[in-house]
Amino acid sequence: MSNIPESELLPITADLSAKNRLSIGGCDVRDLVQRYGSPLYIYDEATLRGMCRDFVDSFTNLYPRTQIEYSSKAFANPSISKIIDEEGLHMDVVTGGELAVAIAADFPPERLNFHGNNKGREELTEAVKYGIGNITVDSFAEIDLLSEVAQELGVRQNIMLRLSPSIDPHTHLLTTTGILDSKFGFSIETGDAEIAIEKAIAQPSLNTEGLHFHLGSPIFELEPYSEAIDYVLEFASRMRKKFGLELKKFSPGGGFAVGYVTNILPPGMGEYASEIVTAIRSACDRYGLDEPELIVEPGRAIVGRSGVAVYTVGGIKTIPEVRTYVSVDG
Repeated sequence: MSNIPESELLPITADLSAKNRLSIGGCDVRDLVQRYGSPLYIYDEATLRGMCRDFVDSFTNLYPRTQIEYSSKAFANPSISKIIDEEGLHMDVVTGGELAVAIAADFPPERLNFHGNNKGREELTEAVKYGIGNITVDSFAEIDLLSEVAQELGVRQNIMLRLSPSIDPHTHLLTTTGILDSKFGFSIETGDAEIAIEKAIAQPSLNTEGLHFHLGSPIFELEPYSEAIDYVLEFASRMRKKFGLELKKFSPGGGFAVGYVTNILPPGMGEYASEIVTAIRSACDRYGLDEPELIVEPGRAIVGRSGVAVYTVGGIKTIPEVRTYVSVDG
């Protein structure tokens, strides 16, 4: 891979003075540490807003019916949530805590999506009462539980079903989520996905609008996306013929890589967008499907560059001709 300039790893407002003083957003980092202490997380609003807009432009220019949905597990607090809202993005949450953050920020419920493989009754009840726009269902038990909750509240809840396409994205094993041996999603390979679709469609209090998968993170290769999209949309075509599934929404997740070090360059945002959009259009044409609304779920790719972790150096140990150890407070 090509090298990435060191300046592109930092927020766009980062500046290093002639005296080697780093500032972000016009604020001297040392001054911030003196005021707030360390370790300290600093987020640059200009970079965050710029990444939101870049994602929207990259995808909607190729596929206008795209919703960018910030995956708040990357970083969630009320201030970040308000910026995501102001930029017009959707947002997903995966815990009751993240849902509480969204509610505290007055995030519009119709633009929220509740993920997670072990949602409890209390969490689902809170989400449905808030008027959440979508809940991505991850297990047979959740189909039953959410159906009960929605019925009790007199709501027909919009849902998507999370599938496992059994495709390896070639990333770290612990963050690979779309293979057969995964706690997430209904496996197409084992037949669970077909059973889940039949079961979900039969629930009067659930409105099954689409399908979702997430391969893992970070994904530095493009091919796993197109391979998984073709596989899942071919499956969707069969489910339409068998059960009348109308694929109104489709999400290939997120997992987009970001730069951490100068010698590993991830694909550009436009490359991800082109690969995903081309794969969707080709598969829809091949399998006779109407093009669905596309939901893309970047997390770290939205906030990664905007954030900087700042530490104070403590002890320093130098081993001649070996290495120097620098201890920090975080």
